[in-house]
Amino acid sequence: MRTGLKVYFRNKFMIGQKSKLIQPGSLKDPLLEKLKEALIDWINRTLKTEHIVVQSLEEDLYDGLVLHHLLFRLAGVHLDVEEIALTSSAQISKLEVILKELDKRLGLQDSSLIKWNVKLIHNKDLLATIHLLVAMVKCFQPELDLPPNVKVEVVIVEVSSSGIKSVVQTEVLTEDSLLTHFFSPSRHLGEDPIEQLLKLEAHKVNTVKKAILHFVNQNMATLGLQVADMDKQFADGVILLLLIGQLEGFFIPLFDFNLTPVNESEMLHNVTLAMDLLHDTDLQLPSIDPQDIVSQDTAATLKVLYALFKKYKEK
Repeated sequence: MRTGLKVYFRNKFMIGQKSKLIQPGSLKDPLLEKLKEALIDWINRTLKTEHIVVQSLEEDLYDGLVLHHLLFRLAGVHLDVEEIALTSSAQISKLEVILKELDKRLGLQDSSLIKWNVKLIHNKDLLATIHLLVAMVKCFQPELDLPPNVKVEVVIVEVSSSGIKSVVQTEVLTEDSLLTHFFSPSRHLGEDPIEQLLKLEAHKVNTVKKAILHFVNQNMATLGLQVADMDKQFADGVILLLLIGQLEGFFIPLFDFNLTPVNESEMLHNVTLAMDLLHDTDLQLPSIDPQDIVSQDTAATLKVLYALFKKYKEK
């Protein structure tokens, strides 16, 4: 390590402290810039109704205000913290409450998996801030397409009484997108992505199902409806018909289907009508037996919702 850097790290960090910083060269990486822009755009769209505008990940998130509002907008969580924390101690106290709740919502029980903490966020650490935001996107808005395969070179520095040790390594900020893989138009036409998906590990299946479910609930929100169980709630055809109407922008007369089906025959009528409507809209859909959806067949239900997701997620 050059002498200038040694002096810098001795002045900046305490003895016994280990720190991780993005290499200056990586800070100029176009992929990193694209990721930062995507995260800023996501924050600003999410908080548009709050009239909060973020311009810099390094400068605008350290005091907890933005994270506080994101947690409320994305998870509906109300925290007993002051709206604007002006002093450093107040900001740290606010961040402690927010990050504790966020870590719980993100399902991160293993502290070794958490790449951020109150001190790092409050110190405007870009690496920690990006890791936190990417984790929030994965949890709360998994269908959002962040730039995949973003990696940076980081230098890990440990200061001791005998000197400074440093090592350079590559750190992954975003991985190859599973959703991009399955929803890519470049996939071979002969492949059935859902059949392939269901052969993968359970957590990968759940990632795709969660993204599709989020898409469904976004489109059903104006009707005051929410889907929690993908298999069961589509079995009677009602939600599926209403979703098709929302996406296509037309009204399906109530006398054409059973709004409260009481038996399998009425459910089958609903699902069959839905499949007929989908074929009329020229939706690219594999051959699916309506009875399979009524019988809560996961593959059949996913194939229909996957086709809708793929067609309408960008609209």
